[in-house]
Amino acid sequence: MSKPAEAPAAGEKPKSKKLLLIIIALVVVLIGAGAAGFFLLKGHPEDEEEVGDTPAKTAKEAKPKPKKNPAAAPTFMPLDAVVVNLADTSSARYAQVGITLQVEDEATANEVKKYMPAIRNGILLRISQRTADQLLSAEGKEQLANDILEFVRETTGMEVYRGYSPVEAVLFSSLIVQ
Repeated sequence: MSKPAEAPAAGEKPKSKKLLLIIIALVVVLIGAGAAGFFLLKGHPEDEEEVGDTPAKTAKEAKPKPKKNPAAAPTFMPLDAVVVNLADTSSARYAQVGITLQVEDEATANEVKKYMPAIRNGILLRISQRTADQLLSAEGKEQLANDILEFVRETTGMEVYRGYSPVEAVLFSSLIVQ
């Protein structure tokens, strides 16, 4: 006759429970490693062409076109000259300023033209806040050009995105202070 199976001692667990715990621990570690690998190798959504669950991109978030050929001639948009009273308190001074916008192409120029009344108003306000001394210095002219450029980009929705904007520069074609 065969002997009856011995029951495990009071403090011992059967081998099958130990094996089950080892397998569960191994599965948890493998799932964790897989998740970590997925997130590390996935990359950032802005680097991908399109992300599945993200809403449609707005015009401002749209992926910009690559820069045009540097050998191609730039497109210039001359604006009407503006005459503005300056912010000098000692005497009445004014400036006549001719501005030209440098844009990527003719399509961009046509888009900017849609906002021209608001752009001219913003330019007048920005120049009228300056003094004659500010406009006569090189730094003052550069600061004014940068302020106008930023304003035009904001107004048209063509702000810098990933180092690129189709509104490229503000150029002074004339600047007379009296």
